[in-house]
Amino acid sequence: MTIQWHYENRPGVGLLSLSGFLGEQACPRFAGAVGWALTRGQGTLIVDLTGLQGWSEGGQETLAAAAGRLAEQGRSLELAGVPVDNAAFTPRAGDPDIRCHRNLEAALAAHPGPAGR
Repeated sequence: MTIQWHYENRPGVGLLSLSGFLGEQACPRFAGAVGWALTRGQGTLIVDLTGLQGWSEGGQETLAAAAGRLAEQGRSLELAGVPVDNAAFTPRAGDPDIRCHRNLEAALAAHPGPAGR
């Protein structure tokens, strides 16, 4: 099983929504999605995991690597709706911090758009 992804720009953030399972086979597809988001968005990238069925250890490493790619551009990665079976996301020592939100609404509320939008 692989993942499906959808990207959209929101005021002040990018939103990358995932569904499926983020395992070793899906890691290159996710890395490509992050590359898409890097070239088309600005600011924080929120990865919505609401539709994700779970992830492997390699999937978690790919998320940490994505946070590193964003940090190189002065941006951050945040997770929304961490799968219940994978309630804890723990980056490796030296990886950028990844803020986790209980759901997408909380993540978006943490990043109100510019005034007037």
